Amino acid sequence: MFLLLTGLAAASTEARAQGSVSGMVHDSYGVPQIGAEVELLRPDLTVIASAYTNSKGRFTFASVMPGRYALKAMGTSFLPSLRENVRVRTATVVNLTLNTLYEVMQWLPSQPRTASTPTDDWQWTLRSAANRPLLRWLEDGPLVVVSEGPNAHPRLKARLVASGGKGTFGENGERISIEVEDTPSTSRELLARVDFDPTTNAGMESMLGFRQDLGFAGSVESVAAVAIHPEMASAGGSGLEEAAVRSSTRMQFGDMADAEVGSEQVLARFGQGGQNPSIGANTVVVALPFATVGWHKGNSTFRYALATAVPADGGANGSEASDVLPALSVTSDGRLALEHGMHQEIGWERHTDDSGVQVVVYSDRLSNPALEASARTNGAAGFAAGPALYDGASGLLRTTGPEFSTAGVVATFEKRLHGGNSIRLSYANGDALVLPASPRGALGLSAIAAAAHLRRAQMYSLSLSGTLEGTGTRWRASYRWQPEETVTRVASYALDASEPFLNVHLRQPMCRAHGEHTRSVDAMVDARNLLGQGYRQYVLPDGSVLIFAQDQRSLSAGLAFTF
Repeated sequence: MFLLLTGLAAASTEARAQGSVSGMVHDSYGVPQIGAEVELLRPDLTVIASAYTNSKGRFTFASVMPGRYALKAMGTSFLPSLRENVRVRTATVVNLTLNTLYEVMQWLPSQPRTASTPTDDWQWTLRSAANRPLLRWLEDGPLVVVSEGPNAHPRLKARLVASGGKGTFGENGERISIEVEDTPSTSRELLARVDFDPTTNAGMESMLGFRQDLGFAGSVESVAAVAIHPEMASAGGSGLEEAAVRSSTRMQFGDMADAEVGSEQVLARFGQGGQNPSIGANTVVVALPFATVGWHKGNSTFRYALATAVPADGGANGSEASDVLPALSVTSDGRLALEHGMHQEIGWERHTDDSGVQVVVYSDRLSNPALEASARTNGAAGFAAGPALYDGASGLLRTTGPEFSTAGVVATFEKRLHGGNSIRLSYANGDALVLPASPRGALGLSAIAAAAHLRRAQMYSLSLSGTLEGTGTRWRASYRWQPEETVTRVASYALDASEPFLNVHLRQPMCRAHGEHTRSVDAMVDARNLLGQGYRQYVLPDGSVLIFAQDQRSLSAGLAFTF
């Protein structure tokens, strides 16, 4: 009898401890949405459970432990809606509103101008975003409408990252990154980032970006990046300085078509050396235009694109200065050269809520392709007379390969899996530069670069990513194969391409504090080219060893503080 009473008491206590979450999903006009998917999420946005609304637009999650959660609603033709900081005690009711992109931008009326409001239109555009609904790009998901409560206001967000590793051009293994996001909180409308190496003499990369959505009219975007690397040198000078300003305008023509046009202005030079340090062989000034036009029909899009700047390896996501700054190298006659070209493509793509497919036919002409190698030498003196941009901190150098033209096909398939995971498959063919096997005799750097020649090649890529349920670990693993003797990418202009060969990225939340200001500490590990594939080794006459590769093997790890 005692055991029975104890069990009944425990069951009663557990039943009282359990709560529930229910509510209704409707659009901005108050119409209930039937069959909308609602997800119950942990504070780190990992999925616990999902449900669909009934014929009256209602949903229910029974047996929910008390605590802090988030709710996400998704429906066809709507932007997903995310409600954060939902406190569950017993029977909690949360109603969610689904909005279209146009409704989000027009949700609240613009604040009227006052006598103290600046008359500059650009500054007014910046300020008018403060009273718009809060938008956010989830790291592993789409754009969502976010709210923390009925009276929540945007807040300043900052992130500090400290990491160490080897293998990145322009770094000796230590990096400090400071990132600030503002107006509105945690969106990508305003982003400032500074990267610097504490062990170098004023080595720094910085980026400032701004993006303003204009509803059906489109959007405007500007990104400026600056890099200062005093340790980089070549026979013509030392102290590399590079700056780029990228601006674009995206226009929306209803639901039928869209277009984006813009240009990237690049200036690069050596701070010391050369007959005229302001202009000449040690200075590059170039404008790199780009444009895309798309026609939409249902879930399908037909697109034409033109580009000149070669995107960074791994895709141009714009989150770091290195993603904006084009690659530099040195030609055989000692001139500073910028990697660029002319890319044209015609493609078709189709996207649904859980899958996407894309097929692109392209034609490229690549000028000054940068060939990167790891140098085993005592310093830059071994390359004083050689055509290379040498970084003594990381031990990497870049030289210029021969110009070439190519054409081919790129096909990509992406599928969202259960639990927020996704899989991506890619195929491409085209020409790439290859280096022959190292001969018995020693070759000079100019002879090695001149020996590079074209070869038709195939590329296969598999990428997996997601979040581990329970631990909140965000992970990404990819493998991209192409012939190991190739030292440039197949389809160099392919966006969102994975890094060469085997790569693993992990991000583990270690500590999160919620309240008026959310603070977190994350541990990060990034391993690239784990198997050391694609290496081509050469011995120079002075005994130095060069190892060319599409991507050097490297391991970096660090901590990210968000406050």
